[in-house]
Formats: sequence, C-alpha cells, structure tokens
Amino acid sequence: MEQLSLLSILTIGFLLGIKHALEPDHIIGVSTIASQSKKLWKSSLVGVFWGIGHTSTLFVVGMLLIVLKISISDKWAMSLEFLVGIMLVYFGVTAMASHRKNGHHDTQAAGADGKFSYRKPLIMGFIHGLAGSAAIILLTLGTVDSVWQGAAYILVFGLGTIVSMLFFNTVIGIPFVLSKNKRSINKPLIQFAGLLSAAFGLYYMYNLGVNEGLFRLWI
Repeated sequence: MEQLSLLSILTIGFLLGIKHALEPDHIIGVSTIASQSKKLWKSSLVGVFWGIGHTSTLFVVGMLLIVLKISISDKWAMSLEFLVGIMLVYFGVTAMASHRKNGHHDTQAAGADGKFSYRKPLIMGFIHGLAGSAAIILLTLGTVDSVWQGAAYILVFGLGTIVSMLFFNTVIGIPFVLSKNKRSINKPLIQFAGLLSAAFGLYYMYNLGVNEGLFRLWI
C-alpha cells in the first residue's frame, strides 16, 4: 500500500514537471536559443540541456533546504525570480542582435557549422531552477514523508520537465529549421522570438517589482 502511495506521488510529480516546463517564461526563454539552431535535433536538445540545468539546481538547492529544514524568504524567492526577467531580456536582445548583418553566410552561421553551443540553455536552466526552487520545495515538503522520497520526487519532477521540453522544443524548432535557407522568413522569425523574450522579461520584472511588491521589500 505504501509503495502504491509512493508510486502515485512520483507519478503526480512527473506530471507536474511536464506542466511546470510549459510556463511562459520557460517556453519563451528557450525559444530564443532554439530559434538560432538550423538542425531540428539540435533544437530538440536545447530543451534537454535546459531540463538538465533546471533539475540540477532544483535537486541541489532542494536537498539542502529539506535536509537543513529551512526555507527561502519571500524577498529572496522573488529576487531570484527577478533574475529570470533579466535573463529573458538579455537572451532576447542577443537573439535580435545575432541577425543584424546581411548575407547568406550569416543565416547559416548559428548551428550549421557545428559550433552551436548548449551552454546557454544549460545556464538558463540553472537560473530557472534556482528561481523556482522555493515553490517546488514547498510542494515537495507537503507531499513526501522522508528525505529520500523528497530526492526521488525532485528527480522525477525534473524528468518530467526534460520530457516536456524535449517535445515542445522540437515543435518550436520546426518553423526555424524549415525556413533556414529563406532569410526573408527566418530572420523575422528569430527577431520576433527575441523581441517576445525581451518584452516578456521586462513585463516579468515590472510585475514582480511593482505589482508583487519586490521593490518595496528591497527598500
């Protein structure tokens, strides 16, 4: 009966991980990186590396909080989320800037020559995991009965985010890959992805700082 209960908890954790990966800041963030890949499998792997970074941070921070039985204050939790907004603006601006130059070589440069880097989605995953650690750990503590169950829950939750991101990054990458040799289509798509990320990042910071009161907590 206890094993069945644990299996149910882990199943819920996996499904919540899938749902968590689909939050707007996650999808918008990785789309700016996936848009610059010219091969679909590379675009798909952007989601995998994001998920690995996200899960790594969640696991390390989560286990520390669970073992030490401490929590993150609202001020720090919101400040970590504020970093996500800064990151979205940065990646959005760099995505737009990457296609300023004209010429056929420029459209082929990102990813086609094998130099496409997965450091960006990994770092993005680290930051997203750090920002979401407070909420996830509260959910974990309210669900499991022991440290090892907490570890299993976080890992399964992370696996759900990886599977979800793998699928959706593949879907996101399709229009960019299909238009890789059509600069008149590819460039506006990348510019739009970058603009969307930057605009959402600014909104994200404004909402946290003004509407949710983070700026008042800082002062």
